[in-house]
Amino acid sequence: MTDSPTQSTDLTELFASAGVPESFAARAAARLGDDAAQRLREDPWRLLRVPGVQPRQADLFARGLLGEAAQPDDPRRGKAMVVHLLTEAARQGHTATPAAEVEKQLGTMRVPEARRAIDAALDEAEVLSLAEEPEFDEAAFEDEDGPDDFPEPEETLGLARWALAEEAAAEGFQRLNATAVPLLDDATIKAARAGLGEDRSLALTASLRTGVCMLRGTPDDVAEASLGLVTAAAGHGLRAAIVTPTERAAAGMEAPEDGAATVVALHRLLEPLEEAEAAPGAVVFARGEQRPLELDLVVLPDAAGLDVELFAVLVEACADGTHLVLGSESGALPPAGPGQVLADLEASETVPVIELDPAPADDPLATLTASVRGGELVAVEAPGKEVVIVPAKDGAEAVHRAVQLVTDSIPRALGIPVEEIQVVAPAVRGDAGTAALNAALKARVNPGPGAYGGFDPGDRVVVAAPLPQAAAGEIGTVTGASGGALQIAFAAGTADVPAARTALLRHGWAVTVAQGRGTRHPAVVAVMAPDAEAALSRPLVATAFGLARRHLSVVQAAGPALAKAVREEGVPERRTRLARLVVQ
Repeated sequence: MTDSPTQSTDLTELFASAGVPESFAARAAARLGDDAAQRLREDPWRLLRVPGVQPRQADLFARGLLGEAAQPDDPRRGKAMVVHLLTEAARQGHTATPAAEVEKQLGTMRVPEARRAIDAALDEAEVLSLAEEPEFDEAAFEDEDGPDDFPEPEETLGLARWALAEEAAAEGFQRLNATAVPLLDDATIKAARAGLGEDRSLALTASLRTGVCMLRGTPDDVAEASLGLVTAAAGHGLRAAIVTPTERAAAGMEAPEDGAATVVALHRLLEPLEEAEAAPGAVVFARGEQRPLELDLVVLPDAAGLDVELFAVLVEACADGTHLVLGSESGALPPAGPGQVLADLEASETVPVIELDPAPADDPLATLTASVRGGELVAVEAPGKEVVIVPAKDGAEAVHRAVQLVTDSIPRALGIPVEEIQVVAPAVRGDAGTAALNAALKARVNPGPGAYGGFDPGDRVVVAAPLPQAAAGEIGTVTGASGGALQIAFAAGTADVPAARTALLRHGWAVTVAQGRGTRHPAVVAVMAPDAEAALSRPLVATAFGLARRHLSVVQAAGPALAKAVREEGVPERRTRLARLVVQ
């Protein structure tokens, strides 16, 4: 559904009257819906729901709208601040946050009665209270008299969207395990294992006998093992599919020659419904409990990017008895969205995990990436310019070097065209974040006024949040506009993205590592800037380097922080519940 001219004008005029930049209008309409202006008049602190808006900005907007009536103790403000804090926690990957921590943060935001604000948010049902039972203390069982007092359950809070998704994910996982039966008899499985190495034999056995299992290894090893699993399964009459994060990834993976098994992007497999109403950043799919997938074996070689909501959708779409194989590299970068599905399942000790023996690193790219996974940043010999390190003194020079590599050096020296080069960076903001990189690359590769919602024909775009037309991380090229919709050529074909949804698109010559993780490219330019130090981690660097198939240029402006991140840093822990829920 698109905004009518009246609705768009109303929102623009409302923002102008309160001193809000007009650029927020598209984001507000995408997040709050067609009646955004009316909803903001009723509750100006709803502006906090628009990505990028901070509490101070929402307070200024409320003051501009309400005047002296805008007070810190306004109940609407308290509820909005609770939702904002939990939304920020979700952006960091958390699905649950201790209530005591929320109360403390509300105090710093001048919310006078924090508990009342939390209770008001709970009444709206957008926030849920999630009591966490205390861990058993083994020493308490050795005390015959028992403990003097029993610890109280800790109250945690979570946005209903993610809390309910986590519970649905746990239920779906339990159902698949409970309904699983061996897909082939023992004799047939034994014959299928003949000639396989021990790790591949274990992988095949687990996939055919267990409802849910996991594969761990390098992306190439997991992809090769996954292909072997579906080929063996299809060869015995089973309905099997390899499922990838994006259409481009599906196109880059070789399907079994006999055509008995398929390679398909998850988005397409689940069949998105274009006209269905969904929460912002979500999609409604046709496949689900009422219309499950007609597959016996579903294998995801790159499942580490599944957030808890998408995993819940996937397991709900699997019929009783479907076997699910989840692959990833060891120590993979966690998903961009909330949750840590694979880490939680492994921690629950309810799923077999098969470690694949790594193939020898036989080229400079594989050698460098393997060393990063092992915690060391090494110099590699690259006579064929498979790996090039480009030093830069600061963010501005890093952007200049990246543009030079994309538009001149790599096409000229290696014959790889601009269309096959992807720039990645740790974050959006900063002197050498993806926003700055895209601005410079657009000016050089496809200059234009941004006539269609900030985009021009020829612009490369990336889907920042799922659309019915394409999954998050899918990259396409704008070909034109018609009837208020952008026409974008994706790997699966051209799609029309309505104007109301173009706020979910970003320029895509440069993408964050999290956005780009699902698809490998002939050439990758990884920009490591000094202001990205907080985002750097070993999983992020390994993922960035592993996206390159033929060539990797590393624009190194991070100094010693890059080696330090590879050597020492993991990723921040996430507060989630899935590991506990699956064993209840």
